[in-house]
Amino acid sequence: MTPTTAITSLTDAHNRFGLVRIEDEQFFPEWSEGLPKITEAEKISLDVLRRRYLYHRAEGDLLEGTVMLLVVSPLLAVAGFYDPPFKIAAESSVELVLNDGEEVLRGRIDVLVLQNQLWVMVLKSKKTTLSVWSALPQALAYLMANPHLDKPVFGMLTNGDDILFIKLKRSPTPQYNLSRVFALFTSAREVYEILQILKRIGQAMSTTGVDAAPVS
Repeated sequence: MTPTTAITSLTDAHNRFGLVRIEDEQFFPEWSEGLPKITEAEKISLDVLRRRYLYHRAEGDLLEGTVMLLVVSPLLAVAGFYDPPFKIAAESSVELVLNDGEEVLRGRIDVLVLQNQLWVMVLKSKKTTLSVWSALPQALAYLMANPHLDKPVFGMLTNGDDILFIKLKRSPTPQYNLSRVFALFTSAREVYEILQILKRIGQAMSTTGVDAAPVS
């Protein structure tokens, strides 16, 4: 069984994993506090990204693969996640055992960012006709599959038009919180902030005891 068929709503995710949303800014400061500055060169790259996306989006709805090409992959490149110390794994298989081994969920993460085998970020994309919120239950299931219980893991969800960030901790109890939704249509500044958050997540992981020191 896959998370897509087994986890069909946020209520399902909460009940199956014992998840609780912590609506406390201090739980997930990485999306709003201490954001690093970005360079003029990075802004130029983001302006190109946004211009290309709006050009293709003007022709109609975009499929998931196109969203990955136009939005997710360029963002990861500019944020430095294609470079050391990070590794990218596409279509990564994951397995999550529930109910004392009676139920096993299997699936494939669109993009997984790793640092020395530790999970940093899960990225999930949807086609533009679907709300970014529709990816949240499945993304939470994938984040719960993080094998490193003592480390937080982040998620980025996008349908191209909108981007949402997640932070999840499994220990001592499964908890998560969300950023606000960022919209590429709104302004270039929205894309700048998205990059700042990605870079901030990368920085945060470098201070959690990981050697050498982050989403549909």
